[in-house]
Amino acid sequence: MLITVSGPAGSGKSTLAASLAAELGVEHVSGGDVFRDLASERGLTPLELNRRAEEDDSIDRDLDRRLRRIARERDALVLESRLAGWMAGEYADFRLWLDAPLAVRVARVADREDKPVETAREETEARAESEALRYREYYGIDIADLGIYDLVVNTARWSPAGVLDIVLAAVEAHDTANDEGKLPVAGVSYEF
Repeated sequence: MLITVSGPAGSGKSTLAASLAAELGVEHVSGGDVFRDLASERGLTPLELNRRAEEDDSIDRDLDRRLRRIARERDALVLESRLAGWMAGEYADFRLWLDAPLAVRVARVADREDKPVETAREETEARAESEALRYREYYGIDIADLGIYDLVVNTARWSPAGVLDIVLAAVEAHDTANDEGKLPVAGVSYEF
């Protein structure tokens, strides 16, 4: 089963994806790890590559092309990135979106990156705005459209273990033979 975990910065994607993959005994592929590999291949730090990506759309497209290829070629996998549900498209068996109120996400980012909360807020909001524009421009994706997701979870309501329990219950109850609700990912341009 290919499960995607998507959501904004600070929503708990990495935390859930790693624990979900471990619990299910499948591989976990993080878009962040793929991005770090891209940086390494180019002799750059991830921060340097991120700055270049703001001016060079081929970087985002290369990352997304790799995520799509991973989804097409692998099955027993938890694929995690902001656009994993969209990039995996028809290859995903179960698409999950995680979110939390902005203040909660900002606090998590500030703690994780050891920076002041106000700095984290400014960066998180700017990043979200920039990404939303790029996703729409590149692929015709409205990141705010959660209609492709099978489950949306507000991670501020439960502990990481509680979120894992909720997702595991949904995944384990999922019966592909009787699934009448898998939504196609339509209107996306996969031209990389």
